[in-house]
Amino acid sequence: MREASAFAPGHLTGFFQICDEADDPLYKGSRGAGASITLGVHTRVRAESSDQNKYTINFNGKVTDGFFVSENVLGRMLRRTERRYRIFIDHRLETPLGAGLGSSGGGALTLALALNEALELGMSYIDAARVAHVAEIECKTGLGTVFAATEGGFGVLFKPGAPGIGEALKYDRSEDLAVIFLHFGPLSTKEALSNPALRRRINELGGRFVNELSRDLKPSTFMDLSRRFTDHLGIATPRLKAVLNDARRAGIPCTMAMFGEVAFSLVERDEAEVVAEFLSGAAPGREVKIARIDDRGARLT
Repeated sequence: MREASAFAPGHLTGFFQICDEADDPLYKGSRGAGASITLGVHTRVRAESSDQNKYTINFNGKVTDGFFVSENVLGRMLRRTERRYRIFIDHRLETPLGAGLGSSGGGALTLALALNEALELGMSYIDAARVAHVAEIECKTGLGTVFAATEGGFGVLFKPGAPGIGEALKYDRSEDLAVIFLHFGPLSTKEALSNPALRRRINELGGRFVNELSRDLKPSTFMDLSRRFTDHLGIATPRLKAVLNDARRAGIPCTMAMFGEVAFSLVERDEAEVVAEFLSGAAPGREVKIARIDDRGARLT
């Protein structure tokens, strides 16, 4: 039996522009900005020879089904070999599911990287990552998450597309930053990306904000533009909106993760405890997490 493991950082997006007009899914994606964090997705793959292809997917220790993106990636990778396997997939998620922290894209990417290694497919890192990108596009669970997870750090994706096609600018002091986030519940990325009115509102500001941040790549600029983007979309739930409004009155930079019922801040590390204390007070009983920036991006472990 062969084994391989991979990790992908979680990613919080503050604003973005939908760029899915291309016919080729490798050129579909988004332009946007966000930060990758040290909490993310760990995936372990075990593969043994079999008379037919079979698979089992575990999520946080429990056998599950309905992981359509992982199944899409698995099918694509298995078509690259004539051998048959019984495959055991273990996804371990350190962040909430469906909370705008890139868990779907991270799961797809780690699975592609681990399968490439375990099945000895001989693909390059970029080619394996592109499989994950196409799976996300097809399943409508994300646009630029896979690219962001390969890059790591805090930055702005200014050219859309899969890894090796998209292009980004990265902040050069990501190690000095921290992300603080408060999670209430999930929101559906698939539903959001299929809503014509919401898509229109996204693209009214998303592209312009990408251009602005590209000229002034600073955490404070990112937070200001992200909050303006959140207010423009108008999709924050009442309890999330209450936290964001309290933060504004207190002078705390805070915005909504795209797409999740999550409030987050990107600040200098020495400011993290103050922000975390504020969020804990704004939503008593809710867990607040502090994470450092992951500047390495997805990799085998």
